[in-house]
Amino acid sequence: MSYYLKIKKLDIKTGQSNIVLLNADEAMHYGIKAGDKIRITWGKQSVIAEANTTHKRVKSGQIGLYKDIWEKMKISPNIIAEIEFIERAKSIKAIKKRLLGKKLNYEDFYQIFSDISNGILTRTETTYFVASSFIRDYDDQELYFMTKAMAETGEMLKFPHKIVVDKHSVGGLAGNRTTMVAIPILASLGLIIPKTSSRAITSPAGTSDTMEVLAPVSFNAVELKKIVKKVGGCLVWGGGLNLAPADDKILNVSYPLSLEPYDKMLVSIMAKKVATGVTHLVIDMPVGKTTKIPDMKTAKELERKFKYLARRFNIKIKVIMIQTEDPIGMGVGPALEARDVLRVLQQKDNYPADLANKSIHLAGELLELCGKAKKGDGASMAWKALESGNAWKKMQEIIKAQGGKSDIDPNDIVLAAHKKYYNAPKSGRIIFTDNKAINTIARILGAPADKLAGIYLNKEFDDHVKKGERLFTLYARTKERIKLADKGLEKLKIFKIGK
Repeated sequence: MSYYLKIKKLDIKTGQSNIVLLNADEAMHYGIKAGDKIRITWGKQSVIAEANTTHKRVKSGQIGLYKDIWEKMKISPNIIAEIEFIERAKSIKAIKKRLLGKKLNYEDFYQIFSDISNGILTRTETTYFVASSFIRDYDDQELYFMTKAMAETGEMLKFPHKIVVDKHSVGGLAGNRTTMVAIPILASLGLIIPKTSSRAITSPAGTSDTMEVLAPVSFNAVELKKIVKKVGGCLVWGGGLNLAPADDKILNVSYPLSLEPYDKMLVSIMAKKVATGVTHLVIDMPVGKTTKIPDMKTAKELERKFKYLARRFNIKIKVIMIQTEDPIGMGVGPALEARDVLRVLQQKDNYPADLANKSIHLAGELLELCGKAKKGDGASMAWKALESGNAWKKMQEIIKAQGGKSDIDPNDIVLAAHKKYYNAPKSGRIIFTDNKAINTIARILGAPADKLAGIYLNKEFDDHVKKGERLFTLYARTKERIKLADKGLEKLKIFKIGK
């Protein structure tokens, strides 16, 4: 049964799933309780939301819409909306099934992802689904169903090319902004690479966070195709598209815990490759006790699962597992990492060699995987593209196509106003770098939400240092953030200095 209420705009933002406010007496009259789902329709627009109740904020005959809803949707004054009660989501049964340790089929996953995408599941209900991933690992068949369903509940892109390539890092290693170097290298050599990335979950910056320092990253599918058609590649945020739309909502509930189940990470990556029509894929998997993947045993099991899913979706894949603790590049945080990327692409004298070398290695592997280079020749081909300036020219084309300033210099990158130097307490050799400590301190400083914040590593693993020599520099928007990081560094040690 439907009924009608006048829309009232509430000048409050919840930052959560769609929530609306009903007068408590009226809600009771219609049999609606706090937490129930309702559909609100006006004109040709419609939204599904969770009902909350109040005795004071909205009157009888009104429905209050928070800014999360009305900022995104056109609502004229004095609009009357149709209100419908929605029965409990079918996907709740599937989530309960998973929580009880039972296997899910394709229809279960499709229903869950569809309901998450359409706002039928609340943030709390979505969190229960994420939590269910820790009860037991998904088997191979469930991973396939899950990946297929996540991809098919969103838009599926088609490109008129036999070969569509991609390079993806599983994340968890500070810096490591190899994607932003490898993509222009590959695109400059004629490969089609529609790169979509997520924002940071456990780290101080994701590829999208860093690219956004140089150019906009939010585009729809039509715009993405135009960019790729024009310049051969892109570096955009996947959440701005309707590709695997449930994924970013799941990431939002994972973010506060800085936690992402391995199987969920695997499916998130592969669903977006399926949705963008990727045919050849290289996965960068850093391995180390302070990274996301702690040991080779875990890495090899993930490699097996990546290969299984790739085979099911006819994607040629290579997983590169590199044992490391040391960050890649010198900057940690969006602006600092963007500066590193520009220094490599522009071949500045002070560019971070480890970022350049790893990017060339990964690009070379992909060139060989798709047959663009003979076995053993990929890295040299990639290096020539970088050294000649062709990769930078291609990056300029990508930046311009995405609406950024293409003549940007590394020194143009603005950093946070407040900084503090940390010096070596004694002389010796750096024998250990704590990647988790770097990520934690950078996040305390404000990254990735504050793109200007982060850490610049003046030294790296295996360097010899003298007492009083600068080890790293903190950047933050306020002095208070610096003080918070100082407090964190009383317990966390970024570098361990030995003899």
